[in-house]
Amino acid sequence: MMPISLDIETSGVDFVKNGIWQIGAVDLNNPEETFLEEARIDDEDEISEESLKITGKTEEELRDKNKQSQKELLNKFLKWVAGRKIKNFVCQCPQFDMGFIITKINKYGFEKSFHHRAFDTHSIAQTIFYKINKEFVMDGDHSGFGLNKIIDFCGIKADRLEIINNQVSKGSPHNALEDCKLTGECFSRLMFGKNLFPEYSQFEIPEVLIK
Repeated sequence: MMPISLDIETSGVDFVKNGIWQIGAVDLNNPEETFLEEARIDDEDEISEESLKITGKTEEELRDKNKQSQKELLNKFLKWVAGRKIKNFVCQCPQFDMGFIITKINKYGFEKSFHHRAFDTHSIAQTIFYKINKEFVMDGDHSGFGLNKIIDFCGIKADRLEIINNQVSKGSPHNALEDCKLTGECFSRLMFGKNLFPEYSQFEIPEVLIK
């Protein structure tokens, strides 16, 4: 059985000070079963300049009063997850996505509808890369295996924006559902050596990942 691929877009990286404005998810057991909704962040939530650059949004868009509240967004997401057969997530960085969501669950007094354990494409990719190359992908004193590098390792070409050394690279702004699909496709290729989504079938799976 496959987990739920999860990705969120936020107004910064602080679980308490920043807010969630977009949640995307895909039930990898039934890839047509997706969740993607946006909300306005809470009035007290702060916004970082980096978050606006990475998503291509403005502060006005993140605080748009015509959008549902962050509380309503989270409530809808939790109800969607409750209807899934498998309630584990797979994320590029579960500490970030789940940390944010759990912080907001506690803020609003909701009950968690998912399990606390999650699959981590970063760790899976590093493990497989090490088995092949006898070394980890590092960037100075820390792991350098971000989602863009994992996508490339899995043989996929994606035009996805990055911020490197405070410089914004060319590419498409981040979108939670698109990143969910990329994460899910990488998970399938890393674990099973198989293509999952039709839109990525044009990209051949590297021989080292074929089981």
